Amino acid sequence: MTYGLRQAGIDVIAGVDFDKDVKKTYEYNNPGSVFIHTDVRNLNCNYFEYKFNLLKNDDNLIFAGCSPCQFYSIINSDKDKSKQSKDLLMDFARFVDYYKPGYVFVENVPGILTHKDSVLPSFLKKLKSIGYDNIVYEIVNMSYHKIPQSRKRFSLIATRLENVNIHLPVPEQKSMVLKEVIGQNNGFPKVEAGHKDLSDFNHSVAGLSEISLQRMKKTRHNGGSRLDWADDKKLQLRCFIGKDDSFKDTYGRMWWNKPAPTITTKFFSISNGRFGHPDEDRAISIREGATIQTFPKDYIFKTNSMATAAKLIGNAVPPEYAKRLGETIIKNNR
Repeated sequence: MTYGLRQAGIDVIAGVDFDKDVKKTYEYNNPGSVFIHTDVRNLNCNYFEYKFNLLKNDDNLIFAGCSPCQFYSIINSDKDKSKQSKDLLMDFARFVDYYKPGYVFVENVPGILTHKDSVLPSFLKKLKSIGYDNIVYEIVNMSYHKIPQSRKRFSLIATRLENVNIHLPVPEQKSMVLKEVIGQNNGFPKVEAGHKDLSDFNHSVAGLSEISLQRMKKTRHNGGSRLDWADDKKLQLRCFIGKDDSFKDTYGRMWWNKPAPTITTKFFSISNGRFGHPDEDRAISIREGATIQTFPKDYIFKTNSMATAAKLIGNAVPPEYAKRLGETIIKNNR
C-alpha cells in the first residue's frame, strides 16, 4: 500500500505493522516513510500527533487500513488464532475518529463483506456516525486493474468532504494475463527447481523431492493438473485417492493466457495451490510471484529467507492497485 501510494505521488508519512519481518524491506523501498513496529491495538491515538505533528481534520490526510484477513478468508487457517485480529478494523476506526482524515481506504478479503460474524457493519456504522457519509465499496477483481492474477478483494473509499464524487479505480476492459509479465521474453531466464539466486533479483525457486519432480514432469504444460497423474500408483498421493474433485489446483500449473491464481504467502510451493510454472518443472520463483503482485523488478526484499519473502509478497496489497487508489483521490482533489 505504501509503495503504490508513493508511486501515485502521495507522501506516505508512516506505516504500522506487527510483523517485524516487514521493517527492513519497508524502509529500504520507501525511504522517508517511517516503519512503526507495533500492535495497533496497543497504540495510543495521539501517537501520530506527537510523533509526526499530525493535524486533526486535515482534508488532505489519508488513512489506509489493511488489517489481517485470515478470519474472513476461504483459505484454511487457524480460526481461533485469527479471531485475535478479526476486529482490527475497529481499532483502525479509533484513529479515524481521533484524526478525522479527509479520506479513508480499506482493503481486505471478500469475506469481510459476506461473513456472518464480520466486523464490517459495525465499522460502516462508526464511519457514518463521525461524518463519513460518502462511502463507496465493492468486491474488485484486480485482474482488471493491470494485475495479472485472479485476486478478488474488498475495496473501500470513504470521505467526510462534501461535494466530492468519490469512486473506486475504474477497471480496464480486459483482464491482464500471465504471459504479459513472466517468461523469458519478460526477463526471466529458465531455471530448475532448487535454483538459488543470490542477487537482488531473487529469481530463487523452492526445491522439489525426486517424486514431486516426477509429478511436475507428468503434469501437462500450460494449465495441467494433478489429474494428469492421478492413475499413476507411484505418483498419486494417498490423500487424493477418490478425491479428484477436491483441491483441484494443488500441484497444478498456471496458464499463459489467463491471470495467475491469487498469490498467497505459500506461492513458492506446488503443494499449496496452482503455483507451478506453465512450462518449467518447478513452482514459480520469488521474483515471479512479486511481479505477478506488480512489485517492480527493482523492489528489493531484504531477507535471505524464501518463506519470509513470500509472506511479504503474498500479504501485500498489489502496488499497482494502491497506486490507482492514490491517483483516484488526487484526481478528485484537482
